[in-house]
Amino acid sequence: MKIYPEVGFAILGAGMIADYHARAIAANAENGARLVAVGHYDPQRFAEVESRFGVPCQSEGELLSNPQVEVICICTPSGGHAGQTIAAAQAGKHVLVEKPIATRLEDADAMIAACQQSRVSLGVAFQSRTKPVFQRIHTAIQAGELGELTLGLVNLPYYRSQGYYDQAAWRGTWALDGGGVLINQGIHQVDLLNWFMGDPVSVTAHALTLQRQIEVEDTLCASLRFATGALAAINATTTASPGFPPRLEIYGTRGGVQMEDDTVMRWWSQNAPAEVNSTPAQPSSAGAGADPRGISIAGHVALVSDFIHALREERPPLVDGTEGRRSLATVASIYQAAGIW
Repeated sequence: MKIYPEVGFAILGAGMIADYHARAIAANAENGARLVAVGHYDPQRFAEVESRFGVPCQSEGELLSNPQVEVICICTPSGGHAGQTIAAAQAGKHVLVEKPIATRLEDADAMIAACQQSRVSLGVAFQSRTKPVFQRIHTAIQAGELGELTLGLVNLPYYRSQGYYDQAAWRGTWALDGGGVLINQGIHQVDLLNWFMGDPVSVTAHALTLQRQIEVEDTLCASLRFATGALAAINATTTASPGFPPRLEIYGTRGGVQMEDDTVMRWWSQNAPAEVNSTPAQPSSAGAGADPRGISIAGHVALVSDFIHALREERPPLVDGTEGRRSLATVASIYQAAGIW
């Protein structure tokens, strides 16, 4: 077995998603990954965080000056991503930042520029792109197996109670969440839509706050047109009790794919995977549609693995800053069309 040199990771932030990064780092021990510290803004919680993660808890400044830290996973509220990424880059640290890359396009651009100037890597946690099923769909589209794309559909009938928003002051705010159901829960499907169909050139949208006591939208419908003439629709809400799995559908002149969460329900094309048409698909559970913790750890494990190998191979990570910016640009266009941004 090949033994790799260690890569020291730190996690900035100790919320729910930090647990996924910690587990993903541990799962990459054979690749040399090692968690050396976790950062938190409140010194009174340092002992609690140290007990939870089993490594020292430090301030952001201490993380940035820690010579053992090579990579910082930024797991803080979205509104803090830009400043923290820029500071990490200036300190010579590579960055893997949680989705979305930022809450404003100018912030994303500043992050990308800072990492380029400091010659450090910037990756964005869109873990769906690591999943073989989505990579297979992307390859099929690029090879023309679905023909000319004509229609994309995203349906996100999620449920988040008022208590979900109330348990953290940043949730449901423009300043730190950056928006509502689209930029928070729906951003992964937006990323896949961009990856499969390109970047929209025209957008119309409606966004409303129908049920939750929050600043941002809890329900949204958008219509997108692409340079090829293809169209797409995005429908998203956090009010659909008890929560349902997301659906993503892509259609072209030679076939189409219907996805429910990570499961192919139907795939019709000349070269469709044999197992899809021979094995009836089973509906998936609500997963993240009902519970923000209802996501698999596998995607983050693959992201960390790719990030480490990208550093060693001196190549961009699977989803670099430029790719991570694309979904934010689409969200910005939708919010602007809806008149809420």
